[in-house]
Amino acid sequence: MLHILGIAGSLRRNSYNRALLRAAQQLAPEGMTIEAYEELGTFPLYNGDLEADAFPAVVTEFKERIRAADGILIVTPEYNYGVPGVLKNAVDWASRPARDSAWTGKPLALMGASNGQGGTVRAQLQLRQAAVFLNMHPLNRPEVLVNQVQGKFDEALNFIDETGRRFMRQELEAFAVWIERLKA
Repeated sequence: MLHILGIAGSLRRNSYNRALLRAAQQLAPEGMTIEAYEELGTFPLYNGDLEADAFPAVVTEFKERIRAADGILIVTPEYNYGVPGVLKNAVDWASRPARDSAWTGKPLALMGASNGQGGTVRAQLQLRQAAVFLNMHPLNRPEVLVNQVQGKFDEALNFIDETGRRFMRQELEAFAVWIERLKA
């Protein structure tokens, strides 16, 4: 059984990206479970003084959950052509201290939804750049870039776009293969 830690980069209760993560949980292939991490909003802003004086317990627990996972699924919105601050903050905290990054060697899959035409392509590219430095192993294809979300989610925020759901299934199946390939 592959255990995936799913991280939504939005704090909004009715976020399309949190809804997309729920859809991923429902569409995960046989042999894969996706656990949603819900505590990003409790992290302090990264500060080297905090790191040195009293490493936050919530971050220590986050790092343990990353390490216990077979892979990481980040579902991100795009704010001002980039990664939301709360997500970047979590990425930075889990990489600290420098010789104890929880991200090292982790397989990574990315998804995202936005109102714009480009989906979340720029935010995902920023995360791919960070993954290089963090020594993560991002899955390149297929990609899930849900654009112009109106009509792709119902009133209860269920992801109802059949084309998008098919791409999501394909990405999750490819992610399972990717993780097994990296394990070998």
